[in-house]
Amino acid sequence: MALSREAREAFLAEPHIGALAVDAGPGRAPLSVPIWYAYTPGGEVWIVTAPDSRKAELIRAAGRFTMMADRMEPTVRYVSVEGPVVSEEPCSYEQLTEMSARYLPAEKLADYVDFSWKQEGAPTLFRMRPQRWVSADLGTV
Repeated sequence: MALSREAREAFLAEPHIGALAVDAGPGRAPLSVPIWYAYTPGGEVWIVTAPDSRKAELIRAAGRFTMMADRMEPTVRYVSVEGPVVSEEPCSYEQLTEMSARYLPAEKLADYVDFSWKQEGAPTLFRMRPQRWVSADLGTV
């Protein structure tokens, strides 16, 4: 059964590991990779990645991407959202910390962010405006 707008937005706002998919060009299947993401109901999905990564190159070329989040318990549920990239900007240290805090325990957060920032520098932040949604809760399958 499809989720209501409120339910799908609330689900997407939870810290699931996302699956990002983006067009990889002629003769290639879409690139699909796991990714951390952030979303606030009614807002934009945002992700961070290395500015010179294959992901970043393909997102720039396509101008859009799909992001899917799912879970298996207590019921099988998923939300997939697709839309245009509305901005690309350097990710601030604070934004990297905010994103990392969604997924890491507090005691590992500062060390991870410091290490990541020193090793890789500032990532790129892409914002996507949700345009098309697909969602379902399959009950107690």
